[in-house]
Amino acid sequence: MPAGTHRTRPRRSFGAVPWLIAIVAGVTLWLVAGVLSGQREPWDADGYWKVAYPVAVVICAALGYLWPIRAWRWPLVLFEAQLLGMWLRSGEIGNLWPLGMMLLAVLALPGVAVALLAARWARAARSG
Repeated sequence: MPAGTHRTRPRRSFGAVPWLIAIVAGVTLWLVAGVLSGQREPWDADGYWKVAYPVAVVICAALGYLWPIRAWRWPLVLFEAQLLGMWLRSGEIGNLWPLGMMLLAVLALPGVAVALLAARWARAARSG
């Protein structure tokens, strides 16, 4: 290497912003869906599946597009954050939380697929 030059590694970290967006979105979607539906657990209401769930998947796509490195993590964070919303709304953790985590991970799968597609699209748009 010539004198006075140095190699820099590309910055892979995007800080806390995408993490915070995913967490706040997940908790907010759960709480708002619960309040609007009147259900203790919003996924028992049609509104969750017709509004909150599609909005969550769209947010996953946006996060995947804006932060395409390891885009699969944003949907997992967003959907698992709904467990925090569940705990806040009910006021208790309960003994079925591991089952809730597994179910939310399964519910995150369409979000993972959409986030990965959006990340691929973002990389193609930036390279071409």
